[in-house]
Order: sequence, then structure tokens, then C-alpha cells
Amino acid sequence: MKKCVKLIAAASVIATLGACTGVAVNAEETTVKAGFIFLHDENSTYDLNFINAAKEACEKMGIEYVAKTGIPEGQEAYDAACELADQGCNFVFADSFGHEDYIIEAAKEFPDVQFCHATGTKAHTEGLDNFHNAFASIYEGRYLAGVAAGMKLNEMIADGTITEDQAKMGYVGAYTYAEVISGYTSYFLGARSVCPTATMEVTFTGSWYDETAEKEGANKLIEDGCVLISQHADSMGAPTACETAGVPDVSYNGSTESACPETFLVSSRINWEPYFEYAMGCVASGDAIDTDWTGNLETGSVELTSLGKTAAEGTQEAIDDTKAKLESGELHVFDTSTFTVDGKALESYMADVDTDADYEGDHEAVSDGYFHESEFRSAPYFDVKIDGIDLLDTAF
Repeated sequence: MKKCVKLIAAASVIATLGACTGVAVNAEETTVKAGFIFLHDENSTYDLNFINAAKEACEKMGIEYVAKTGIPEGQEAYDAACELADQGCNFVFADSFGHEDYIIEAAKEFPDVQFCHATGTKAHTEGLDNFHNAFASIYEGRYLAGVAAGMKLNEMIADGTITEDQAKMGYVGAYTYAEVISGYTSYFLGARSVCPTATMEVTFTGSWYDETAEKEGANKLIEDGCVLISQHADSMGAPTACETAGVPDVSYNGSTESACPETFLVSSRINWEPYFEYAMGCVASGDAIDTDWTGNLETGSVELTSLGKTAAEGTQEAIDDTKAKLESGELHVFDTSTFTVDGKALESYMADVDTDADYEGDHEAVSDGYFHESEFRSAPYFDVKIDGIDLLDTAF
């Protein structure tokens, strides 16, 4: 049995914590040592996004940063969490969905350490004071990226590159999880909000990071007539396939413009720095961390990169207008009047929020004319199969 790590009370060496309470912290604080567990390393766009945010938050707050990279979604995650706790980390964060059960196991063993986990689903049902889930309304960012894609489709139609009925997009997804479904659906709805004839095909790789499979998936979609590609997978496979083929690409988790200057359109990403500052600020001040924390456009947690040179004229204005409507509540991404399911309007949907073994729906998610994504827990639970999107395989 590993010995529990005690929080060390000390005079604060952090000048401007303010993350948990929203104001600068001037009183005596707990010294924070932060440990991070990453599925891959800097070569993964997904992990690099977390790594950069963690380093920036720790540097800004004067907090010691310890990281473990290349940690699989298995017992290794538990071992890494325990090692970080044994090294004196009183804040431990893991970045991948499959880490969750192992981080929960470590949280039970180290009750004085605060464990936080991205994309997880179990914090609200586990009832542990020291285990927390976090995510962001990235479906809003993907919707905005979809607007950029739709504007590009319109440009291609207007200049005769394609016809209206050829406005077919392709999407490379990792798994048939709700997180991926929510992402590609919100992206599709954004595109179709400006290009009504847009359709989409989705292929899956069965891995969050497989450059070969992602490149092959993108090429398969291009060969099948998809004229614009996006992705929810973590390598440069799809963007480089698009650059080779000269097909516009919407990437994820950061700009790929330097490697793919002729085809990069835009990228959406979750900015994790606001969450890290919030959660580590709570550890320092002794305040409770939210069981489920969901960042959004207003918190700076959902971002779009600058547009690439291939973006259509008027795209930035369209994005800005849409963003303002999302922030004001005038527009909802999953407005049920904008899509159908098997030809019918979606009037009710029991979402699987509590993630029981049978994946049974337990929360009514449709009300006031839209699907309420990421309101009952932080991680996405939109898993509706809407019309206009064809899945090429569902093996994963």
C-alpha cells in the first residue's frame, strides 16, 4: 500500500492564482505540485494541445510541472498516477478517455490528492471528493469550423469546381463513441447551415492515433468523391493526405498550416489552460473542484485557429456572426429543427448520461427545441445518427 501524500501548507509563492475564485489569491496557500499523464507525446496533436496548456498554466502560476508521456489506457495509467502521487504531486491530471477507471482506482488509494480527468463520464456517479471530470463545449467549435467548411463548399459550387449535389464532405473518426459522433454531427450541421446541400461520409480507424490508418481513411474518402475532409483523430495522416491530393482540410487540435499550407482551412480545439488554472487554483486555496466542469466559448476554452489562405471570402465574417449567436443563446448547435432522424423530427431522446453497463438512456436530453449537450455531465453524450451523414463502417 502506497502512503497517502499530505497537502503541504506553506506561504504562497503564486502571485496571481485567481483561477478558482476569479480573484487574485493573497492569503496563505497550499503549495501545488502538478502531475500530468498523457496518452502519447508531442507528436500527437491531441496530446500536444494538453502539454502546451499544462506547461503554460504551470509557468503562469509558478507551479512545479511533472509529466509522464506515452501512458496507455491500461494498468500503466494507474501505475503512473500512483508514481506521481508518491513523488508529492497533489494535483494529477490524465488526458485520455480510457485512463478513467485507472485514475479512479488511484484516487481511492490517495484520498488527499486531487485527480482530474479529461473526457471521462464517471465522476458524477462515483461520488469521490477527489476525482473530477472536465471537458468543453467543443461541439460549438466544431460547428464554427463547419461554417468555414460550408463556405468553402459554396465557393467551389460558385466557381464550377463542383455542383450542388457534389458537396460531399469526408470525416475521419477514431471510434463510434458519443464524443466522436457529437463532434462530426456538430461539424456537419455547421457546414449545412451555410451550404444546405452538404452531405458527409464518415470512416473510422479504431485508434486515436494511427497515422497510416488516418491517411488511408482520408484517401478512401477522397477517392469516393469527398471534396473536403475533416477529422477526429490525432495524427497528421489526414491533413497530409489532403495536401497531397489538393483537397481542402479542416484539422483538429491545432493548425496544420505549416505542414499543409495549400489545403488548410481552419482548426478547432479545446484550450485546456483555463481549466488547469481553475483546478490548480482550487487545490492551492483548498476550495472544491467541480465534479464536472465544462468550459465554453466565453471561458476561452473553445477556440478556432486563424483561417488558412484557402478559406473562402467572407468566412471570418460568417464565423464571427455565428459565434455571437452561440454566445448569446440565439443559436443552439443541436437545434432539432435543423436535422431529421430517419426522416422525422427528433422530439425526445433519452441520453445515456450515467453510462451504465447496458448503455441505457437515463436523461431526457431534448427540450426547448434543442438537444442539451454537455449539460448533465461535461463529456459529450450526443450519439444520435442524423440524416445526411453516411457511416462507411461501424466496427469501432
